[in-house]
Amino acid sequence: MLTNRPRGTNDFLPEQTREWHYVEEILRELCKEFGYEEIRTPIFEDTELFHRGVGDTTDIVQKEMYTFEDMGGRSVTLRPEGTAAAVRAYVENKLYAGTQPTKLYYMGPMFRYERPQAGRYRQFHQFGVECFGAKSPAADAEVIGIAWEFYRRIGLKNLEVHLNSVGCPNCRPLHKKQLQKFLASKLEKLCPTCQGRYEKNPLRILDCKSPICGELTEGAPTTLDCLCDDCKEHFELTKKYLEAAGIPYMIDNRLVRGLDYYTNTAFEIILQGIGAQSAICGGGRYDGLIEQIGGASTPGVGFALGMERIFTSLASQDIKLPAENSMDVYLAALGKQADIEAFKIMMELRRLGIKAEKDTLSRSLKAQMKYGDKFNVKYTLILGENELAAGEIICRDMADSTQKAVPIQDIKAYLADLLK
Repeated sequence: MLTNRPRGTNDFLPEQTREWHYVEEILRELCKEFGYEEIRTPIFEDTELFHRGVGDTTDIVQKEMYTFEDMGGRSVTLRPEGTAAAVRAYVENKLYAGTQPTKLYYMGPMFRYERPQAGRYRQFHQFGVECFGAKSPAADAEVIGIAWEFYRRIGLKNLEVHLNSVGCPNCRPLHKKQLQKFLASKLEKLCPTCQGRYEKNPLRILDCKSPICGELTEGAPTTLDCLCDDCKEHFELTKKYLEAAGIPYMIDNRLVRGLDYYTNTAFEIILQGIGAQSAICGGGRYDGLIEQIGGASTPGVGFALGMERIFTSLASQDIKLPAENSMDVYLAALGKQADIEAFKIMMELRRLGIKAEKDTLSRSLKAQMKYGDKFNVKYTLILGENELAAGEIICRDMADSTQKAVPIQDIKAYLADLLK
């Protein structure tokens, strides 16, 4: 009996992976332009890394991690997000010893045990950037700028940057005290998860998705009400840098993000019109995270976006990516000796960097030509026994159906010139 794929996972077929390659190439090129280099970390890590790096009060750690014991009795976890692993790699490999800041990006699968629904999967893919060692608000604006520029390049419209400051260890205790005072009389009405957060991290209650908790926290003290002078200055400068870059934003004083490590800037990019899961990118500053994981006190800022969410967003605006299955040349041959010669020519063309394809199922010439239509080729080469005997091959221009007989020994140079 055939076993289906696990719930909450996806198969991406060739017509979809072509679109993924197109998007990934844009992201990689964008990172080159902004000075970010790729880092690749293990798919699983020591469980303690995520307890320390993501936070014990988060939904991720409390409810969603894929954690198991390996055969050595060690607790390991499939990575649920990318930042903690990037920080671990930064510290373990002493990247702090080089010229700072260290600007990294990553791309790959993440795992969370969530209820599968539109836009949420148990295996999903993230792209993210991390900038370590830069305290300036300019770094905050730059990482927001990467995300904003990416969405601009793929053509998405109706985007909003939601911006907030969640303060720092100096001013957050004041907000915590005011928020606990505000919630004290409502504590028993909060959901069980938020009741557990009340003492340790009541800020996370503002991020709860329960409609009841949302109503109960209406009018609650905001982090912006409690910022210290340094945090106020950082926030004001971040806004000025965004304005200088021409990136529009709106203040969202309920935005706290779903991870415990954020300080100062928190942001999300919202796409209107795609339903409840409207946040397509999120991130912020996390100046205490590297120290928390075991490194020296080092500022950091970054974001992550869900790759699957990109394609949902593109579909919502009926945006088609130019990611067709295309080859430069298709070869059709008739007869065994002609087929061998066509195979030789195909391999030689490929060595020149020319994308070439041919039939491998011994189809009739008519069926070969029909098969070749799927590749959207620029040129088709036709070689039969008569052409082989004459030392020629027919080159057909598929744009206008004109064709020319070319000496076989000249065909590589001829095509290379045509395809310049």
